[in-house]
Formats: sequence, structure tokens, C-alpha cells
Amino acid sequence: MKLNVLTENWPLKKPFVIARESIENVDVILVEIKDGQFVGRGEGVPQLIYDQTTNSCKKQIDAIKPNIETGTTRSELMNLLPPGSARNAVDCALWDLEAKKTGRSVWSLLDIAEPRSAISGDMTIGLETIEGTISAARNASSFDLVKLKLNEELVMERVAAVRIGAPKSGIMVDVNEAWSLDELKFYAPLLKVAGVVLIEQPLPRGRDWGLIDYDCPIPLAADESCFDRMDLDYLTGRYQYVNIKLDKTGGLTEALALCREARCRGFGLMAGCMVSTSLSMAPGFVLASQCEYRDLDGATGLVDDRTHPMKVEAGLIHPFLTTLWG
Repeated sequence: MKLNVLTENWPLKKPFVIARESIENVDVILVEIKDGQFVGRGEGVPQLIYDQTTNSCKKQIDAIKPNIETGTTRSELMNLLPPGSARNAVDCALWDLEAKKTGRSVWSLLDIAEPRSAISGDMTIGLETIEGTISAARNASSFDLVKLKLNEELVMERVAAVRIGAPKSGIMVDVNEAWSLDELKFYAPLLKVAGVVLIEQPLPRGRDWGLIDYDCPIPLAADESCFDRMDLDYLTGRYQYVNIKLDKTGGLTEALALCREARCRGFGLMAGCMVSTSLSMAPGFVLASQCEYRDLDGATGLVDDRTHPMKVEAGLIHPFLTTLWG
């Protein structure tokens, strides 16, 4: 086998703004593992907040290149790289390679029922002006659920703007660690009255311990506070949902294991994504098929996408083609 690691940059149609940053383009790592005529591909999206860059992830993967080229399995990979984007790219490439070599779909390899049609998902609105929020909500009004990014400013005004633009859509909000516990306690009752169904990561990771004593009127979802199964003990009693992302878990293998254990412990499940191409969305779609909330619109804001891209439109996430992945 031969392993190759590429770095790529994909520009966005317009900046995507959240509480901690504005994203104008996204850097990804592309892993290709070739075995004879077959090539498996996987994509990872390094995150600066986790001290990851394309260069650092490439160095991680290059360090285990001999292991991969001599046949390291996905289970062995778990001990070679930590959770994160580097392991995600390699893990997904190994899944894709096995599917191609065996002539079986990833669904068949996992013994998971493949959705016969598109599944429902949400559409995300970044931090915009009030007018921009209304306009974005109108464009997302065909979705059953709109995910609204928030910080500490214009909280209720932005929620009201979504209701104007998408009066029939449900609303969840994602704070990306921007609030204090006092701010959560202030806004949560107001958001409940406004019809918000879920609050995602209101407090910073590591500073959300106070949630254990807080009975929030709206379910809370852990995103930055949830990487893999090791976090579940801490999350219990603080959050009701976990947002599972392959770039946090380090691949589909751990993501599905986290999915199973979190469900057994009584957590609700969300499949999330980074801003990335459809090559990241495809394995995320497998995970999403097992979750109640599906946030897989990460490629919709790109200027261009992979060949044979996934479609997210009219409130639905359409299945990926095996010409893309898996």
C-alpha cells in the first residue's frame, strides 16, 4: 500500500462568522491510500482551537506512514494517533479503501441499514446583521430546523429575525462557548418562550462544571466539550445531547462507538460537521443516519466542492454516491 497526504484550501462564497472566528476559506488534509488499483480517500479539517494545522496533521500522518503501508487496521490506528483531524482523515480513507476492495458499501461493512432516501437536516445561519439573519432564514425556510449561531450580542433579536424569515422552522442555537453560566440562566427562559428547542455549547469547555447544578428549561448539547467516549462521564448530568463530529472523535470508527455508548447512557445524539467538502460530509452521513439531529451543511457555503458532491436542499440531506466515498 502507498499513503499520500495532500493539503488543500477551499474558499467560501462569503465569510462564515461564529462567536470565536470568521471563516473565509477552509484548509483541509486529504489522505489517499492506494492498494493496487484501489484508492481510499479521507478528509480532515484541522482546528486551530485544538492546536491543529494542516502542517501538524500532515506530520502526524507522515510519522505513521510505514504502519499504514504495511497494513495497520482501523482498530490499531486508534492507538497510533490521538483523536483529531489527522486520525479522522486516515480512518475514513481506510473505510473507503475497504469498501472499494471488497465491492461492498460502507453500510454493508458496518451492518447498518442504508437510508433509502434523503434524511432531514438543519441549515446553519452564522452571525449576521439582523437584516442578514432574516434573509438567511428565508433561504433556509424549507428546512424543518434552523441552527442559529449566537454570541453575547443581539441574542433575542437574532432569534426573532429567524422567526420572521422562517416562521415554520424549528430553531436551535449554537453559542460556541461564548456565554457565562449567568448569561445562560438569563437567556434560557427567554429562548424557551421563543420556541428554541436546543442550546448547543453555551459555556467554554472546562468551565461548564456548574451545569451539574442547573436545571435548564431547554436541553443542552455538548459540542466542544465532547470529543470521544472518554468525555461521557463528565458530560453526564450536565448535558442532555452530544454533538458528534468526526474531526473531534478521530474518524468514523470512534464516532460510531461514541454514538452507541452515548445512547446507552441516555444522551440524545447530534451528528455535526466542520466547514468542509462533501468528502467529509459522506462519512458524516453514515453517522447522521443514527442521530436525531443532523447538521451536515458544511459544504453548502463553498465556492466549489468535490466531484459528485452531496446535495443538501429543500430541508433534506441526500445520500452520497459511492463515486465520492464509501
